[in-house]
Amino acid sequence: MLRASIDLGTNTCLMLMAEVESGQVKKVLGDYARIVRLGEGVDKAGCLQPDAMDRTLTCLNEYRKIISNAGMLPDTVICVATSQARDADNGGEFFKRVGLELGFKFRVISGKDEAQLSFMGSLLPGMGSADHVVVDIGGGSTEFVTANEAQSIDLGSVRFTERYLKSDPVIDEEFNVCLSEIDKKLEVLKDWKYFISSGNMQMLAVAGTATTLASWRQRLRAFDAAEVEKVKLTNRDLLQMVKDLKSMTVAERRAQVGIEPKRADVLLAGAMIMWRTMEKLGFHTCNISTRGLRYGVLMD
Repeated sequence: MLRASIDLGTNTCLMLMAEVESGQVKKVLGDYARIVRLGEGVDKAGCLQPDAMDRTLTCLNEYRKIISNAGMLPDTVICVATSQARDADNGGEFFKRVGLELGFKFRVISGKDEAQLSFMGSLLPGMGSADHVVVDIGGGSTEFVTANEAQSIDLGSVRFTERYLKSDPVIDEEFNVCLSEIDKKLEVLKDWKYFISSGNMQMLAVAGTATTLASWRQRLRAFDAAEVEKVKLTNRDLLQMVKDLKSMTVAERRAQVGIEPKRADVLLAGAMIMWRTMEKLGFHTCNISTRGLRYGVLMD
């Protein structure tokens, strides 16, 4: 059965078209990603900004055309929105407009639901649900989830870049404050550390920060999911990446092979979150998945 899903986050808008059978994605027919930065300014202003909404509408209109060409109707697409929609006062008004103009019916999901659906969709073939912790670093929030537990924290690459990393290149004072605030946010996971370390748990990172860092590590000139998913990063790798990103201007990051130019400005904050998560939870290595929420909502 041909199905489609849209995952609209703080930074990206993702669409998956696939053949789904018995709750499993059997064949991917199209996997699309656009950086729209819908959550730009939400942390400070509390509402979606006009330019951000326009960028998102342009992307969704493009997706509507793809859906129509495939013989599907927009109202059959499973559409979910995450952190920025939960935070924005005008989120409901915006999604009503999306429905009227484009036919997509969005559901704003809770952090807990986002975590559980991301977990379901992120596991790669052969991976067991009982021995993996999925860490989904988004633009506005980060989800931490096992087969039995889920936690969502307002800790994201866009949110923390806008709050703390304002210089270009980032100065030591800003970096240290940001690092301290990340560690404070991660304190809520301290009880997890003992639970996770008691078994043979492995960390699996998903979403744009993780896949971009893996692509950068492999120096991929074009995104290649199979190559990205071969990468296993160590906490030492992450620390070096953080140091390298901090030393660069945004323009220098954009010039790096493997880094998506539109993600360059927020990649340092995302890398810091990933590095400190590994340190706080006691993981020495981390696998990467290019899947995630858009898969989970089709499988649910």
